[in-house]
Amino acid sequence: MRLRLVCVGQKMPEWVSQGYNEYARRMPPELAIELVEIPMAHRGKNPDIPRLMQREGEAILSALGPRDRVIALEVGGRNWSTEKLAGQLENWQQDGRDVSFLVGGPDGLAEFCRSRADQLWSLSALTLPHPLVRILLAEQLYRAWSVTRNHPYHRA
Repeated sequence: MRLRLVCVGQKMPEWVSQGYNEYARRMPPELAIELVEIPMAHRGKNPDIPRLMQREGEAILSALGPRDRVIALEVGGRNWSTEKLAGQLENWQQDGRDVSFLVGGPDGLAEFCRSRADQLWSLSALTLPHPLVRILLAEQLYRAWSVTRNHPYHRA
């Protein structure tokens, strides 16, 4: 099973790459995290936001496998505790399908991306910078895995 982070945006600052890579590296081989970066559509002076979101959304969906379980990160999604995420992770592993997490661009995800999702998950009610979401998501997946293995990383 693969965990795939499908994120709008490329050319992240070095601190983002370092943070993401630190947690991705810690994951066990049977639960590897893969980052798929989707180019952000250029937003000029008077951008046509719906058209740009359409373009980004099409690229996001093209990165998904036909059987992927899809989790869209949305501020309006459900909040999960670490323990709930750990339970989700175990269920996903038993299901055996790859899991793709969708992270939209500055204007969010296109509606058809949210519709494709099996679940909507909110990391926080706060608006988070998209680069930081990659790090938080990778860290939380690592933490959830550590809970399932009684690893000392998670000390609740």
